[in-house]
Amino acid sequence: MVIVDTLLDERARAHDPLRVGVIGAGSMSRGFINQIVRYMPGMRVAALCNRTFATARKALEDAGVDAADIIEANSAVAVDHAIEMGKTALTDNLDAVCASGQVEVLIEATGHIAYGAQVVLTAIENGKSMVLMNAELDGSIGPLLKKRADDTGVILTGCDGDQPGVQMNLYRFVQSIGLRPLVCGNIKGLLDHYRNPTTQAKFAKQWNQTPHMVTSFADGTKIAFEQAIVGNATGMRVAQRGMIGPELKGHVDELIGHYDIDRVRELGGIVDYVLGAEPSPGVYVFAEAQDDMQRHYLNYAKLGEGPLYSFYVPYHLMVFEVPLSAARVALANDVIIAPRGAPVVDVIAIAKRDLKRGETLDGLGGYMSYGLCENHDIVRRDRLLPFGLVEGAVLTRDVSQDSAITYDDVTLDDNSLMVRLRAEQDRLFSS
Repeated sequence: MVIVDTLLDERARAHDPLRVGVIGAGSMSRGFINQIVRYMPGMRVAALCNRTFATARKALEDAGVDAADIIEANSAVAVDHAIEMGKTALTDNLDAVCASGQVEVLIEATGHIAYGAQVVLTAIENGKSMVLMNAELDGSIGPLLKKRADDTGVILTGCDGDQPGVQMNLYRFVQSIGLRPLVCGNIKGLLDHYRNPTTQAKFAKQWNQTPHMVTSFADGTKIAFEQAIVGNATGMRVAQRGMIGPELKGHVDELIGHYDIDRVRELGGIVDYVLGAEPSPGVYVFAEAQDDMQRHYLNYAKLGEGPLYSFYVPYHLMVFEVPLSAARVALANDVIIAPRGAPVVDVIAIAKRDLKRGETLDGLGGYMSYGLCENHDIVRRDRLLPFGLVEGAVLTRDVSQDSAITYDDVTLDDNSLMVRLRAEQDRLFSS
């Protein structure tokens, strides 16, 4: 943080704020656009790409951008011209913002898996580094996209502010002081696999979010994707399908005695969550010391006698922190969270109700399936259907409630971008 705020201050004092391009103008975008425009003089929203101009324009104007300073642009040349004049370019042309020579870094905030994939591919093709606010995409084909970004020489990373990024920051801190992280966890307040857009409509309206997105929070799919990408970034696995997920009506520090440390070591560390603990909605990392000297000073610092030591962050601040991710990428070449290589943890599709042959499955936060974490080697062995491919799949046989859906249970559209990219990822990491 000290490095990032210093670098942004330098850009502000030079009257050359970091030029950020934003893809998507939904609820999360509105929040971090407001942060950038009003409170971060070291960066500016140089371009905003959204399929609906009216929504995008409102997001900018609500953040305090004067209507006269918003210029509609339908080409990279027009986007560049608007930015050079000190204006914000507004476009519905993804290629235009990705190809802009003026945009220094992109933030993807579409909220859609398939369209998000197209956004990332277009950014990589144009040599643009990108901050990804899309755990569902990352957890489905992140290793492939990271490989493509690396091959092109650009950065593709998840973001600060969401729980995976906060966990990874804490993980890096714990490693930096010489401890060995063994558990990365997410503190969750509610889990009900059978929630759906109807049950979540009121809550979604209250917070200006879509019922489907809110459903994915409640039914566990979101936390599955969040912990999957932490697993892929750290090499940690899950101890069992769906994670352990203990319930605790107390402080997360009390959880350190819950884990079988020998089993956790055997797995190389695990990703997990706790339900009902405080401080919610924070994150935790449990680590072990590597010698008696460390154990002595950890005890002196009131962290206890071990063998596990609890580190936690009591919050994740979402839109307040996302702009810092863009600065870390563009100004410090720093990656917040990204796969380290081959997939380690996947998210698989589980039937939310009894499903019948011939039905077409809906997607994230829908009525028909929820997601659970599973180790990638088991997913490949048992031909389990990755959740990122579930939308539009047609059932070829019945699947009972709470059963895993497999590739053998469905017909997929081979022309689907996500289907093709997932197949490419499986081939790339087949050995």
